[in-house]
Amino acid sequence: MQKLTSEELNRVGVEEFKSQDKLPVVVVLDNVRSMHNVGSAFRTADGFAIEKMVLCGITAQPPHREIEKTALGATQSVEWVHYEDTLDAIKELKEKGYEIIAIEQASESIMLNTFKPDTTKKYALIFGNEVNGVHEDVMATIDKCIEIPQFGTKHSFNIVISAGIVLWDFYAKLRL
Repeated sequence: MQKLTSEELNRVGVEEFKSQDKLPVVVVLDNVRSMHNVGSAFRTADGFAIEKMVLCGITAQPPHREIEKTALGATQSVEWVHYEDTLDAIKELKEKGYEIIAIEQASESIMLNTFKPDTTKKYALIFGNEVNGVHEDVMATIDKCIEIPQFGTKHSFNIVISAGIVLWDFYAKLRL
């Protein structure tokens, strides 16, 4: 077995990426404090060809050297917007017909493995702060909550690990 070269991977360029069909998903980062996590979220969003990133509150915005360390250029391909308040972003996404889903551990959460996304819907997936998770005010406005099953001694995954797991699951269920 031999690794594929960059040429053999046949990746699209930034302009072609911008015009290609996207997964009907927007990723909302609710006050994510680590710029490395923000950059990694961009890179993951690019990898699954999502529609857009919505950066809220204290979440850092490109261009920034610390974001680019992990984004590796994905801030150029993935559309993004910033809101001072996550609630304003959610209101606008709801008006545009997105189903709002927090990725969080909550009393009425649906386990990711049992969630079946509807191919006729658009989704906004909210990932919260590294310490406090999705803010309580935001939780009061969501349509659903998805939880990633966990089996170890820790109580949570890093936000980017969560984003990778959830976006892969959505991509697999909606496109494969």
